[in-house]
Amino acid sequence: MNDEVITAFDPRQFLKTVTESPGVYRMLDEHENVLYVGKAKRLKARLSSYFRNTGLNAKTQALVSRIRDIQVTVTRSETEALLLEQTLIKQQRPPYNILLRDDKSYPYIFASDRHPYPALELRRVRQKRGDGRYFGPFTSSGAVRESLSLMQKIFRIRNCEDSVFAHRSRPCLQYQIDRCTAPCVGYISQEDYQRDLDHALMCMEGKSDQVTQKLYTDMEAAAKELQFEQAAFLRDQVQQLRRLQSQQSVDTAGGDADVFALAERPGGLCVSVLIIRQGRVLGSRHHMPDNGLDLSLEALLGSFVSQYYLGQSNEMPTEVLTSHALEDQDILQDALSEHAERRIRIAHQVRGHRAQWLELAQTNADQHLATKLASRQQLNARFKALAEALDLEETPHRLECFDISHSSGEATVASCVVFDQSGPIKSDYRRFNIEGVAAGDDYAAMRQALTRRYKRIQNGDVARPDILIVDGGKGQLNMAREVFEEQGVFDIVLLGVAKGTTRKPGLETLFIDTVERSLSLESSSGALHLIQHIRDEAHRFAITGHRQQRDKARRSSTLQEIPGIGPKRRRELLRHFGGLQGIRNASRDDLARVPGINAQLATQIHQALHG
Repeated sequence: MNDEVITAFDPRQFLKTVTESPGVYRMLDEHENVLYVGKAKRLKARLSSYFRNTGLNAKTQALVSRIRDIQVTVTRSETEALLLEQTLIKQQRPPYNILLRDDKSYPYIFASDRHPYPALELRRVRQKRGDGRYFGPFTSSGAVRESLSLMQKIFRIRNCEDSVFAHRSRPCLQYQIDRCTAPCVGYISQEDYQRDLDHALMCMEGKSDQVTQKLYTDMEAAAKELQFEQAAFLRDQVQQLRRLQSQQSVDTAGGDADVFALAERPGGLCVSVLIIRQGRVLGSRHHMPDNGLDLSLEALLGSFVSQYYLGQSNEMPTEVLTSHALEDQDILQDALSEHAERRIRIAHQVRGHRAQWLELAQTNADQHLATKLASRQQLNARFKALAEALDLEETPHRLECFDISHSSGEATVASCVVFDQSGPIKSDYRRFNIEGVAAGDDYAAMRQALTRRYKRIQNGDVARPDILIVDGGKGQLNMAREVFEEQGVFDIVLLGVAKGTTRKPGLETLFIDTVERSLSLESSSGALHLIQHIRDEAHRFAITGHRQQRDKARRSSTLQEIPGIGPKRRRELLRHFGGLQGIRNASRDDLARVPGINAQLATQIHQALHG
């Protein structure tokens, strides 16, 4: 490339010289800054796709308009191209690539093999030499300190520095408050201290059930020998361990995995990374990359995972689980295995506890994204965008949205959700149990709900909205218009939302006041994102109410009425949790830990008590 500024780029001439081999390409601007780095199985085919006459989104068009040169590096394989791509992204930080900005190291818990009374320590760097055992990585130092505090409280493992330990002549305060057994002054034998340390390490490995059973057996033996003080101490340890087990979201026999879940909503997306070590969930981290080129979810998540390991040098577990089937998954798996010099498995269709991990990661991603999208600043901007889209003189302050939910006409429920510029006003949400209409008649159900609601609004009993949104398009809009005319409502904007033929978000048509006045917004519009948000919330609230009505009889079940729960199992449940209230507060995993209760029966009990 010459030193002079290149003001034009001829893609046709360039593509004539590009090979069909795999490789990496770098797109440069007029100042020779790297705009984008990408990999391709066939370079010519991939690069040709950027210069189509149609089908490019706005951000891709903006990228193409800035290209003044493209540099290509041919590789021997797709795996080699992937490795090179991530190296270049990390070095050059191109603005159009998905960039991770969190490079800090992950903390570990360390137990030395070279000290007669090892402590549990926080370590930032994992040494390769075999000087002890490492547990982690954890997502934050706070998570490490919480785990250390629990282990010290339950098993009284020392937490002092080796230099302090070597110069003690009498016990410190930790011994006085029963947080340490004072090995520094010989108050506990090396054998007994090692036993306590082994129990702590087993809990770190996810084997707390085995430790609990061992301590329970020792407690009963001490009680039989009339050693009541020792039995009481062991009882306290058992209770603390059971509380610890209840706090763990997923409890399994083992396994190291990183779980990647992708959530997408209008206005943003989030990737949550759930870190599993020795079968324990150590925490999660959330990232909100910008999908500037409108990649498919499979391609975006594949790019994220490859950069997470190859571009960030994060520790690789034996297994990587993903919420979507990654694009070029086999190639990425080979690249990770080559980089780690051991086999790495990538999977997205899993069962058992791995499916639980994926479900938990997806929940984290959904919730984190919902929190970010609901920020006050973003909501204010969306309300203003809605006023502009509807050509209103003033920004609306209060929105209402209605939706209908039922199962083949059974337990029909209408929902009304309310938003202002601070977000959902859940105290003003209302549900309407629909009665006296034909099964499955959504129009009649909507009429009944709107009539009941707006009769109260006209009487001044309920705050007046600026805009009413109904989900359902022309038919529901006309029904709402009739109700407004009957109730004498003429100062509220009526907005109908009709899904497109494919029912894909972003393709909705809006009807303003009448079916003759329609509007279609860009999928990136803040106004459309606000409408989608309130519509989805109304849908969720309606479904929740419908399920509550449908399952009301089931929720009233008592323990004695649950099939498969006889006197022996009922006795074990009450003994384990201390009463019916403890059983009601237990999760499915907690219930499955009770002798004689398998996972299926635990689910049945939980559903019977909670619906």
